[in-house]
Amino acid sequence: MDSLVIVDAANVVGSVPDGWWRDRHGAAERLRDALPAYVAQGLPGLVTPPLEMVLVVEGAARRVESVDGVRVVPADGSGDDRIVQLVADECDGRDCLVVTADRGLRERVQALGARVTGPRAVWGRGRGQA
Repeated sequence: MDSLVIVDAANVVGSVPDGWWRDRHGAAERLRDALPAYVAQGLPGLVTPPLEMVLVVEGAARRVESVDGVRVVPADGSGDDRIVQLVADECDGRDCLVVTADRGLRERVQALGARVTGPRAVWGRGRGQA
């Protein structure tokens, strides 16, 4: 079974002070567009292909659409709550990695059996480039 990688878009985008707050939708799209490369090559030291990539978006980024290799899931309310729900619904018996630096979210998903890593795994090393 494929590993599942869930990316906390708001937290990952917010980890790089590059003016993302002026265009939250565009910043989430740039992150989304960087993720398909990881589907093909994996996240070194963390996950090897095959893997399923999910990007959870909230607020102004909720209209970001899925692309080949990246399923975008909008949160109706809290992005953290939506991520916890995804882990509970889709990670039973499956390797699951959540990308976030949010301490509270990390604790919640680890309690459900997910592994966690920080934003640099997908963002920040050359702005999302491997």
